[in-house]
Amino acid sequence: MPVVTVSEQAPRATADDAAPRAGVRRSLAALVGLLAAAVALGVAELVAAVVGPASSPVVAVGDAAITLTPEPVKAFAIRTFGENDKIALIAGTLLVIALYALLVGLVGLRNRVLGIAGIALFGAVGVVAAVTRPSAGVGNGLPALVGTLAGVIALMALLAPLQSRTAASPAPAEEGPAPVPSEGGLAGRLRDVLGAGDRKGAGMDRRRFFLTSGVAAGVAVVAGGGGRLLQRRFDVAGDRDDLVLPRPASPAPALPRGADLARDVEGLTPLLTPNRDFYRVDTAIAVPQIRPADYRLTMTGKFDSPRTYTLQDLLDRDDVIERDITLTCVSNEVGGKLAGTARWLGVPLGALLRENGVRSDSDQLVCTSQDGMTIGAPTRSALEVEDAMLAFGMNGEPLPVEHGFPVRMLIPGLYGYVSACKWLTRIEATTFDAFDPYWVERDWAAQAPIKVFSRIDTPAPLRAFPAGRRPIAGVAWAQTRGIARVEVKVDDEDWVEAELSPEVDADLWRQWVLTYDFPAGQHAVAVRATSADGETQTDERARPFPNGASGWHSIQVIAR
Repeated sequence: MPVVTVSEQAPRATADDAAPRAGVRRSLAALVGLLAAAVALGVAELVAAVVGPASSPVVAVGDAAITLTPEPVKAFAIRTFGENDKIALIAGTLLVIALYALLVGLVGLRNRVLGIAGIALFGAVGVVAAVTRPSAGVGNGLPALVGTLAGVIALMALLAPLQSRTAASPAPAEEGPAPVPSEGGLAGRLRDVLGAGDRKGAGMDRRRFFLTSGVAAGVAVVAGGGGRLLQRRFDVAGDRDDLVLPRPASPAPALPRGADLARDVEGLTPLLTPNRDFYRVDTAIAVPQIRPADYRLTMTGKFDSPRTYTLQDLLDRDDVIERDITLTCVSNEVGGKLAGTARWLGVPLGALLRENGVRSDSDQLVCTSQDGMTIGAPTRSALEVEDAMLAFGMNGEPLPVEHGFPVRMLIPGLYGYVSACKWLTRIEATTFDAFDPYWVERDWAAQAPIKVFSRIDTPAPLRAFPAGRRPIAGVAWAQTRGIARVEVKVDDEDWVEAELSPEVDADLWRQWVLTYDFPAGQHAVAVRATSADGETQTDERARPFPNGASGWHSIQVIAR
C-alpha cells in the first residue's frame, strides 16, 4: 500500500480561508433577514387587501409614529418636507425595518430561536400599532399577525441552507480523486465558499440557498404587489366622479372684472387655488375611503334633538351655500405656502346646529374624522361665522378624496386644526373643560384665530434679475375681517402702500402689487398688512407652535 505524503492529502482549511467564508455567510444571513421581512410585509399587504388599507403594518406603524412623535420633530418634518412629510415618514419606517431585518438575519444565523423572536417582536409592534388606532376594527391586527407567521417560515427556510451539516471530514484520498485546488484570489475563495455545500463538511448548500431565496423574493413581490392592487377595491374615486352636486341656493358673489392680478403678474399666486395645487396637511397616511352610500354624520352630546344625516340628506337641503374661502394651516411659517383659496359648496353649519337644538352650555364641538382624528371647534364660531359650513364641493367638483371626501367642516377665521375636520363623521356638542382634542392634547392652543398675514411671492428670494422697474407682489389675508392695506418696504426707505386686488369677500385673501425701480445691488424687501378693523401685522417673530406664526415676511433680492 503506497504511503501518502502530506503534500498529496486534501488541503486543510486555514485561518486565511475561514475569514472570507464567515464574512460571506454573514452577508448572506443579513440578506436572509431582508428577504424574511419582505415576505412578512408582502403577505401582510395581501391580508390588508381583505381587512382594509389602514390595517397595513406599514400604515399602522406610521400612524403610531405620527402620534408618538414630539411636536418639535413634527414641526421640523413639515418645515423640511412640507406636504411630502408622509412620504418621508414611510421611507423612514421602511429604512428602520430594513436595518432591523439585517440584524435579525445575523442573529438568526447564530441562534434560530433568537431570530424567530426578532421576527415575532417585529410583528407584535405591527399588531399593537394596528389595534390601538382610534378607528381600528376587530381584524386590524390580522395582517401583521399573518405576516409575522410568513416571516418566521421564510426565516427558517432561508437559514437552513446556511446551517446545513454533512460529514465532518473529507473522504480518504485513496477512496476518490484528490480535490481540485481552488483558483487563487478573492473570486476563487468566493466560489469555494458558495460551492462548499456541494462537498462534504462545508456547512452551506449553495443551490438550496439561491432556490429558496428566489422563492422568497417571488412571494414578497407577488403578495405585496397583489395586495396593493387588491386594495384598490376600497378606492372611492369612481363613486366621487359619479356624485352630482346640487346648485347652491346662495351662490358665491361674482368676481369683479380684473379680480385676479396673477394674470398680469408672473409669479403671483392665483386668486383661486386649483384642487391639484391645494396644500394638504393632516395625519392620515392611508386616506379614509368613504362611499357616498355608506356615509353617516352623527350629531351627539349637548343637542336637544340630535339626529344622523346621510350624504343625500345634506345634498337635498334647500339652504346649500357657495363661498370663496381662504384656508391656512397653523404650521404655516412666515412666508410659507401652506395656504390656499377655493370655491366651497356646502350646508351652513350654524343652521344645522340650530335645527338639532345645540344647547347654550356647549362651548366646544368635537368633530371626529373617519380615521379617528378629533378636532375641537368653538361652538360660538360655528354658530356666528356666517360662512361656516359642512362642505362637500370644492372648485365646482366633489371634494377630492385627500381633502375630506365626502364631507368636511370649514369655519373661516380659525386655523384648520381647530375648524377644518376632514372625512367628518361625528359632531359632539360638549365643552372645552370636558375634552381635549388631538392637537390640544399635544399642547397646541385650544382656540386659534388666524392672524393678519402677508407674503411676498415675487421676486423670488436670492434670485438675480435685471435692474430696473419690476413688480413686487404677493397675497395677504385676515379672515372674517378682510385686508384694508398692504405696505412694502425696500431697504431703509419708508413704507409704501401697494395696489390691492378688488375686494370680493372678507374670507378671501387679497393680492397686492407694487412696481419698484430696483438699482443694481442686493436689496432687502419686507411686507406688512393691515386688516379692515385696523390691526396691523406685528413685526414680532413667532414660530407656529402653539397658535400660529407671526412676523413680517422679508426677503433678500439681487438686481444686476
